[in-house]
Amino acid sequence: MSPKRIMTIYGTRPEAIKVAPIIKALEESDSFESLPVVTGQHKEMLAQVNNLFGIEPVRDLEVMTANQTLNGIVAKVVQGVDGILEEFKPDAVIVQGDTSTVMGAAVAAFNREIPVIHLEAGLRSGDINSPFPEEANRKLTTQITKLHLAPTAESKGNLLRENVAEEDIVVTGNSVIDALFTTVEKQVAFSDPKLESFLSTDQPVVLVTTHRRENLGEKMVSISRAIRHLALEHPEYRFVFPMHKNPKVRSAVLPQLEDLENVLTIEPLDYGEFTRLIGASRFVLTDSGGVQEEAPSLGKPVLVLRENTERPEAVTAGTVRLIGTDFDRIVEEATALIDDEEHFASMANAVNPYGDGQAAERTAAALKEFFGVGSRLTDFRP
Repeated sequence: MSPKRIMTIYGTRPEAIKVAPIIKALEESDSFESLPVVTGQHKEMLAQVNNLFGIEPVRDLEVMTANQTLNGIVAKVVQGVDGILEEFKPDAVIVQGDTSTVMGAAVAAFNREIPVIHLEAGLRSGDINSPFPEEANRKLTTQITKLHLAPTAESKGNLLRENVAEEDIVVTGNSVIDALFTTVEKQVAFSDPKLESFLSTDQPVVLVTTHRRENLGEKMVSISRAIRHLALEHPEYRFVFPMHKNPKVRSAVLPQLEDLENVLTIEPLDYGEFTRLIGASRFVLTDSGGVQEEAPSLGKPVLVLRENTERPEAVTAGTVRLIGTDFDRIVEEATALIDDEEHFASMANAVNPYGDGQAAERTAAALKEFFGVGSRLTDFRP
């Protein structure tokens, strides 16, 4: 039997990180021909990840233009992917997560009657508007997916409650853990000498990231004010803030932080550098979804700057706390990690519920079963 042609379509850096182990597993299997396609939703960041993992996309749709609307992105993705599907005629399409690329590519594949495989299926926040538009994107994608690759048992439970057939769900663990373990071993050097110098002391480091659309404006100013207060109250700590390129993020962050000696605001980091920074940090404040999964895998407590999360497993486990964007709450929760060693240890030593580094292997096996050439492996359990 000739290898099945599997097209993996991705557009942002988080997607690239999570599909990279899957693409490498497909490349190593005689059962599949791997066809990576990028939409270019995060063009420069995509190239960084592809280079790190040695992935060469067969096509780049380059969908992004300045000041583009969400509808404009989706329209370009659907149209661009449709042409790629006609050209390559894959046997299945893999999409990952919840971006505009995911929803648009899934619709394009469905309309050509090509099976959709959804990696990281079943995440739910319970609020259609938060995160926006991701919660809607993943729910829409679920409706047209043939094989649901859920990262955790809780994600599987969400799908079952939405009447997805159990035989169509495989719990793989999250492939971000596969990517993280591989990348941490590389110990990538920092390209910014200021960052290398900033981390050269024995002072503990707090990593801060924030970029979510729902946190723009006053909420992001509140976050930045809280970081300023913490930095002034705890000069023995150093705070590193890789800033998103969105001007609305920078206009909220820089006025609060750029004059402080123990705060370093820097450009976004390559994935390899970012994983090294997580490893060098004592704890993390973030509104990112992926960082909620990555940091606990390295024993780093995470304070999540959001009102809800589609990743509740780590909250239940105790390695993540959901604290929102209120100034007083941020200061209180971060101060507890700084001052209370027992509290810090309880979060740092909690069980990571997201993966064991074998998600790509389980995914490849699930695809073999889907095409009738093998059997799935035992579902991931923490």
